[in-house]
Amino acid sequence: MLAIFITFEGGEGAGKTTQIQLLLKHLTARGLDVVSLRDPGATPISEKIRGILKDPAHANMTPRTEALLYLAARTQMVEELIVPALDEEKIVICDRFTDSTVVYQGHAGSLGMTALQGLCDFSASGLVPDLTLFLHIHPEDGLSRKTEQGELDRLEMKGLNFHKQVLAGFEYEAEKNPGRIVTIDATQSVEKIHSIIIEHVDKIFNK
Repeated sequence: MLAIFITFEGGEGAGKTTQIQLLLKHLTARGLDVVSLRDPGATPISEKIRGILKDPAHANMTPRTEALLYLAARTQMVEELIVPALDEEKIVICDRFTDSTVVYQGHAGSLGMTALQGLCDFSASGLVPDLTLFLHIHPEDGLSRKTEQGELDRLEMKGLNFHKQVLAGFEYEAEKNPGRIVTIDATQSVEKIHSIIIEHVDKIFNK
């Protein structure tokens, strides 16, 4: 079996976690060897950086600092976990990857999408997902879901305009990369979204 790298993207409250768990269950039931990760996170070093990034106490963190921390956490995860897993021909599923940095810090954070793309390529050792599933939801709906689930983290607490810019950034990236990024309406039922995801994942297997 060939190695496959699948990422999930989307704004806050899009339902990525639920869909990743369903996909993981589906693939492992088929006897496939799957590694599920989250960005930032997954390694001890990356999880510590995640804690810094998510902590509401760090409200004064600058966009440039934020971006560099995400890049550092990703580099550790790529080198320690993703590349070895792909070398062993495993399927890797990742909750967020370079698209999130380009969108959150580049577009919404005003650092520039083009400038950050080069840094993202460097941090990921040039690794590009085979398939990116973009769960599309308007920020008003997504943030409402997150509020119902409990206390918001530092990024979720940013204003509505910021999250509207996040959505616009993801839409732009999806339009620019139609062969890799699949846009899915995240307001549909969990079951419907899962079936659409399976359809697109199967296309990757059949190539």
